[in-house]
Amino acid sequence: MRVVHHWTGLEARSLRLAMRMSVRAFAEHLGVGARTVSKWEKLLTATVPRPDTQAILDTVLARADDATRLRFEANLSQGEQPLWEVGRHRQATGTRGDQYESWMDDLDRVVIALSRQDFAFAEALLGRWSCRFQLEELDDRGLYLLARSTALLGDIRRDQGAVVGPLSAQRSYSEARALFIRLGIPRRVGRLDLSLAVVAEMSGELDAAARRYEALAEDERLDHRDRARARLWVGTALSKLGEYGHATYVIKPAIREFENLAEPGDWSAAHQKLALAHRGRGEFDRALDCIAISRDSDTTDTPMARVRLETAQGHILLSDSATRDDGMRLLDRAAEAASRSGLDHQLRSIEGIKSEQETWFNGQRRNTWRTTHVPSPRSSGGRPS
Repeated sequence: MRVVHHWTGLEARSLRLAMRMSVRAFAEHLGVGARTVSKWEKLLTATVPRPDTQAILDTVLARADDATRLRFEANLSQGEQPLWEVGRHRQATGTRGDQYESWMDDLDRVVIALSRQDFAFAEALLGRWSCRFQLEELDDRGLYLLARSTALLGDIRRDQGAVVGPLSAQRSYSEARALFIRLGIPRRVGRLDLSLAVVAEMSGELDAAARRYEALAEDERLDHRDRARARLWVGTALSKLGEYGHATYVIKPAIREFENLAEPGDWSAAHQKLALAHRGRGEFDRALDCIAISRDSDTTDTPMARVRLETAQGHILLSDSATRDDGMRLLDRAAEAASRSGLDHQLRSIEGIKSEQETWFNGQRRNTWRTTHVPSPRSSGGRPS
């Protein structure tokens, strides 16, 4: 998402149009007078909101959902003519303008479908536009829509577990990144760098991913939320590398950032990551406390969120022989949900946890059998080695 370093009437109007509010409703939402908003819209870049109002606009933009942020950035990418002034745009561009409006509406639907893990519907919507235009015939607005479509296709492939290869998240993200570089939108380039770091982690390049996350956590192209996510994911990579103490040290500040940013979903996910780091350190009770906090936050309203929570909790329960059976039942349930929703990466992760646990359990059982059944050299008359 583009960060607004200096609000003018143009940015304020773009935000209002992205939120699909009337002038009066937008003014009430901000706590300013309707005349103030009208003045912004009349003077555009020639007027600047007061510093306290700029802070309010920062907060409203930060708390907007993904579809609203998409519309806001698309508006600004067109300079002083927001995309959503349909009447003027149709006068200027005719049929192509109407097609672009439909394309943008479909991207809004894709964002919503992805949040529900409805991959088939999301991919069908993107497929309407993938071959409709030749690259060389697209203007900047069309290139922006193509770049967003390609990035969203990367999100679909990532969530489905197609991480690397010719039809993978990595390829889609790289193509979208090149388009945003061509358009000169560094914020989008930064977000795709973050997505590519996630792909590196998912494909097992943990050291490389951790280094990329560390750099992106201080990258001014990213907003506060994405920088906090990068810090959290540094902890995730460290935890996978077995550096559990360092991971907890990194994850805790990220949790505080998500709380300050009022991002309950990220806050809940961060507690799951912290729980797994505590598990790695053998801190079973602390791990369960973190999982309880995450579960009580009531943010598991999508298949992905539920699968991730149950996977983390099941993994922790496997750590204690007294709760092992409960852990296996949770993992079985998570695996079924992942399979049903097409979350192949999550499914492979669950199967890996179960396989690792089964190997460990069988090893413990063999060691116990040897201890109780194999006579010692001294008792059998042999010499100790």
